[in-house]
Amino acid sequence: MKNLKWLRSFRHYNRNIKLLFLVNILTQIGLGIFMIVYNFYIRELGYAETVNGSMIAMASLAAAIILIPAGILSDKLGRRKMMIYGVVFTGVFMLLRSTLELHSLLLISSFISGISMAFLQVTAVPWLAENSTQSQRVKLFSYHFAVMMGANVIGNLLGGTLTDAFLYLVGLSPVWSVRLTLIIGSFIFVLGVFPLLKTVETPRKKEKETFSLKGLFRAMPSGQLKLIIIFGVAQILIGFGSGLVIPYLNLYFADRFHISNSSIGIVLSLGQAVTAVAMIVGPAVVRRVGEVRAVVILQLLSLPFMFITAFTHSFWLAALGFLFRQALMNAANPIISSMMMEKVDDSLKGFANSISQMVFSLGWASMGPVSMSIVLLYGEYWGYGIVFSLTAVLYLTSSVYFYFAFREKSTTSYQKSIAESS
Repeated sequence: MKNLKWLRSFRHYNRNIKLLFLVNILTQIGLGIFMIVYNFYIRELGYAETVNGSMIAMASLAAAIILIPAGILSDKLGRRKMMIYGVVFTGVFMLLRSTLELHSLLLISSFISGISMAFLQVTAVPWLAENSTQSQRVKLFSYHFAVMMGANVIGNLLGGTLTDAFLYLVGLSPVWSVRLTLIIGSFIFVLGVFPLLKTVETPRKKEKETFSLKGLFRAMPSGQLKLIIIFGVAQILIGFGSGLVIPYLNLYFADRFHISNSSIGIVLSLGQAVTAVAMIVGPAVVRRVGEVRAVVILQLLSLPFMFITAFTHSFWLAALGFLFRQALMNAANPIISSMMMEKVDDSLKGFANSISQMVFSLGWASMGPVSMSIVLLYGEYWGYGIVFSLTAVLYLTSSVYFYFAFREKSTTSYQKSIAESS
């Protein structure tokens, strides 16, 4: 019955939303393949682990720099164009990153791919908000993130198994096994442009005045800038914590437990799968305790599992801890996104989303080199134990901050919209 209910509610979404879901499936499968093995590609080229941190930092720094201009452009010029450019250029530079070997060129291509990926990042959530009603929005965001995670599951599985198949069955060298897998992921990502070309967007009214950030701030409705900053502070704390651990989970499992690429792909894909389920369950938690408490409870419940993963010597305990942490922490994301899209003025949705994405990217940009340096300094056990523990502290700080920032601002409209869409 629940599956039928899900299908009935999905049919009510307009064509633009359905096409974006297809875009998400293709791009996230490609990205899932790419990200699961790219760290191994850098390692197979003979570079130190700190180079992996530099690659993540360059892409994240680029995103942080461009996200605000990209968000403003999407508000002014339209979401569709931004997403098309984002998919095409990201796919092209993913392909370059898969074939280049020179350190400087790898850094440059990583930086540019971070810029182009930002075009896609910053427009998807406002696009969904503009093509849906308030009563549809809560479940829509949960479905959106769940589909992304589900597609990532497929990508992670393919990434690990393709690499091992090319290595052990076809007999390719380790470098070429990873490289061919990355190229396949890049091509699948680019296929996402074709559904985008079928979307339709109402042309935006062209304003005569010259745009400036000063003018944007002056024209903001009362309280909007403060609201955007509050969301941004919560996100940057999460970004710092996430940047220490998430980009290097494949290296963590490989270094501590010495398991195959296929096994790593299975574990990380299971993490995405349970997250997809948790994101769909998220609205049920909101109905019981409200949106603010739901976010805080889900995030706090993830912390014990973070420490299990940090200090266990058992692969199975590490995998179990990772799965629960992944599901609980990420289940809060669509709730936060829906809250932001509900509270922020329509003219500022792209700008607000870009601020949120930008500060998160700053966390990744700054923590990548720190994380790998700690692991190199303290070794595979205590190094990863320290970075996981630091992440837990940052997540705790963010949860407490979020609760005190929004407990008085919580409204019943969010819960009402869930009830209407149930």
